[in-house]
Amino acid sequence: MTALRPEQDGAGGFEDAVRGLDDPLNDPLPGQHPSPWFRAAEADQETEPAARPEPERAAAEPEWYDPEGYAQDWYGGAPAGQRPPARDDETVALRTADTRRIVESEPEPPATGSGTERERDSGTPAVTGGRAARRKAAKKGGGGRRRAGAGAPQAAPAEDDGKPLTRVEARRAARAARPTAGVLVSRAIGEVFISIGVLMLLFVTYQLWWSNIRAHNLAGNARHHLEDDWANGKGKPDSFEPGQGFAILYIPKLDVVVPIAEGISKTKVLDKGMVGHYDKDSIPTAMPDAKAGNFALAGHRNTHGEPFRYINRLQPGDPIVVETQDKYYVYKMASILPQTPPSNTAVINPVPVGSGFTQAGRYITLTTCTPEFTSTYRMIVWGKMVEERPRSEGKPDALVG
Repeated sequence: MTALRPEQDGAGGFEDAVRGLDDPLNDPLPGQHPSPWFRAAEADQETEPAARPEPERAAAEPEWYDPEGYAQDWYGGAPAGQRPPARDDETVALRTADTRRIVESEPEPPATGSGTERERDSGTPAVTGGRAARRKAAKKGGGGRRRAGAGAPQAAPAEDDGKPLTRVEARRAARAARPTAGVLVSRAIGEVFISIGVLMLLFVTYQLWWSNIRAHNLAGNARHHLEDDWANGKGKPDSFEPGQGFAILYIPKLDVVVPIAEGISKTKVLDKGMVGHYDKDSIPTAMPDAKAGNFALAGHRNTHGEPFRYINRLQPGDPIVVETQDKYYVYKMASILPQTPPSNTAVINPVPVGSGFTQAGRYITLTTCTPEFTSTYRMIVWGKMVEERPRSEGKPDALVG
């Protein structure tokens, strides 16, 4: 009996004959399927090799071409730094920089799952159809995003692809970085206030610190020059010029030693750290050697040497000494007027009003500003002469003790 040809034995005999063919190009490695497209089916076969018969296993095999399974098999297990460039969903080619910006701006659907699951996860409807439909959907989505963000201020685009900024993008970035008019005005106002504050700080430093140092130096030089003239026997003039020193004032309790100059000019006398004598150009008062009268002096209480700063601490009986070229004149503090208007010139009269003196005598009056660091009022201290001693006899006891 003639044997039937393989194609006549039925479907099963034909398939057995085909499987029996040994093709070296299709021969897989031991334990592997010749094509990665059948990996999912092979996994099912490995999981349940004995659970299903041969016909059922053949019927349950997946489609002949599965792009997602293909990408997983060949690229899924590779390290991130060694993966090849991503595919373009439209052309199935390597993705260029232009298509990468469009695609990467959208959330990429998961690699597995049906179209309905991807649509639900991403929040956008899945595009079905051919290449033209997908291209239209991509252009429509990109255009919608551009239109939605056209009115909002745009920051400089990130150059993660190495592409330089266009001229329009560079202008936008420059305008965004440029300060507004309000910012410029606030900066200018802040700089003005800072400059004013610095100038005020420098002025206060000059008034409270540097003016005292400068005045002490000037007063010390004037005192040494006056003592040198006395030592050299320079004759005593008949009258003193404004600003000319002629005596030295001592207040031992306050540790004050300061030269006395003619006049009460701020620039010529007081601001140089000296004490000024009320002369004929202001309100004329007596000199120390007069047989009767009031020897009135003025001095700064604050700044410029501040020789009279603490005269409010004097008590009745405290000595006040005036040294001239010929003699020492010793006064005892008698009374104090804490505050009086600057217009009250009666306090330096020959018999000063308010001092407690009732008849002519040889008096001394010290005047200064009060309260401290102001010139609103005047403080007055009076004294009465108790001793006149020639310089040839040495210093009085008030200066020796």
